Amino acid sequence: MSAPAFDPYALPGMPVLPEAQRQALEAAYAVPARAYHSFAHVGEVMRQVAGVAQGPGWAQPREVWLAALYHDAIYEPGARDNEARSAALAREAIARWLPDAGIDAGRVAGLIELTARHGQFAPADFPADAQGDDARRFLDCDMAILGAAPAAFDAYDRAIAAEYRGRVPGWLYRINRRRFLAALLRRERIYLSDDFHARLDAAARANLRRALNAKR
Repeated sequence: MSAPAFDPYALPGMPVLPEAQRQALEAAYAVPARAYHSFAHVGEVMRQVAGVAQGPGWAQPREVWLAALYHDAIYEPGARDNEARSAALAREAIARWLPDAGIDAGRVAGLIELTARHGQFAPADFPADAQGDDARRFLDCDMAILGAAPAAFDAYDRAIAAEYRGRVPGWLYRINRRRFLAALLRRERIYLSDDFHARLDAAARANLRRALNAKR
């Protein structure tokens, strides 16, 4: 398993996780072997989380941090319950290892479950309050790869294909992948928060158009 480029545990003010919890979490991300949804991906999402923490900030920083840590802990390519199972694992871990830390486990689970609907939300789907801001930015952190430099986006696109290889027929993967990318490109807003939209929208649309042209 490749190591994260950004240490997911290093955000200031976060609880110190017991070593057993860390080991269990990282072991979960290693099964099955993953080309993209690995613990390295958690590090990249956490880099975005840290950027928000240094800028507009989070209303519930510890809950966002734990949601980022656990959001893809259970991942089987093509499964429909990955997010629900990851949310359940996060709840169990909080109850087992952080019972007295004052963590809102329901909020952690709820943020993770939102990731099942990437590309389906509009900004107005969340309340105009601090919790709504957290939800919008949390989802944007996970989707920041769409607006990455072209080489990083292309590596992501290849890695997703590798995760599905041998699990679904190639022709079906290509149809569904193209459909997903095209649906994102058609959306009025790819990013739900104003700060991510301003920073990444143009690059994300350029990457999506290039990827769709390559898949024709």
